[in-house]
Amino acid sequence: MKKKTDKKGYVQIYTGDGKGKTTAAIGIGIRAAGHGKKTYMGQFMKGQHYGELTALRDHPYITIEQYGDAACVHREDVTQKHLDQARRGLERARRAMLSNQYDIVILDEINVAIWFDLISTQEVLELLNHRPENVEVVLTGRRAPEGLIKVADLVSEVKEIKHYYHRGVKARNGIER
Repeated sequence: MKKKTDKKGYVQIYTGDGKGKTTAAIGIGIRAAGHGKKTYMGQFMKGQHYGELTALRDHPYITIEQYGDAACVHREDVTQKHLDQARRGLERARRAMLSNQYDIVILDEINVAIWFDLISTQEVLELLNHRPENVEVVLTGRRAPEGLIKVADLVSEVKEIKHYYHRGVKARNGIER
């Protein structure tokens, strides 16, 4: 017999300057797939190739879409194109969340999209206010705004203690991308 809490979805946030926020979210999707649950992952600010795109491309329970450029964008270089990509992404995520097709909706790097002023905290709060009760929503990215932290049911901060990036090691295929 399933408990009532098994059917309720919660809002989770994975934030902080440490490595592993997206990886944690993907882990939730994979674990859920093992129980027959479907996950939609919208990757904000990402348009480049990441290993999860290939590994999960044909997965029957996990869908990943990207809303970003192939090149890394800096906060001071935001253009109308980046704003439009984020808006399209938010609308795609809204449709996925309301479609009754997904148990979990992951908004990867949504916190960074907010920090870059591509979308507002208020827009994400509005999205969460329309979340069906059974849909779990996972928000990732550095600098989670206080407004989202306040409404979330679970917030984990990934703290960097030490990182080889500071020794000049760039992102590696299969590990960071």
